[in-house]
Amino acid sequence: MGQGRVAGQSERPLIHLDTHVVCWLYDGAVEKLSTAAQAAIRGGRLAVSPLIELEITYLHEIGRFRDEATTVLGVLAGHLGVHVSQTPYAQIVAHAVEITWTRDAFDRLIIAHAAADRAQLVTRDSLIRAHFPGAIW
Repeated sequence: MGQGRVAGQSERPLIHLDTHVVCWLYDGAVEKLSTAAQAAIRGGRLAVSPLIELEITYLHEIGRFRDEATTVLGVLAGHLGVHVSQTPYAQIVAHAVEITWTRDAFDRLIIAHAAADRAQLVTRDSLIRAHFPGAIW
């Protein structure tokens, strides 16, 4: 079962964060976020797909991001309460096979994870925003 809303938990919506958003929050570059993105982050329960950790690791390995993913996610967990979603991979893949409008494997799985969790996804990516109804920017 996805983690969208569970009985007894706060009625705040579950908000997944895309990789760029995670990196900007880590860097303190809140000004790069739209007003709607900032409001969603302030008002939601924040989560990321484990794929975010993998993508940041990849970016770090190729020299495009200076810090390791575990550091980034640890800081955001401590400061903003961001947690890594534990939705079973089979559920994520079941959603991902239906996403045929992008060839980017990271994006496809990150979107599928948000969909499996019945969450919104804060993303700047215009292709995702054009096709994923749960996208916020």
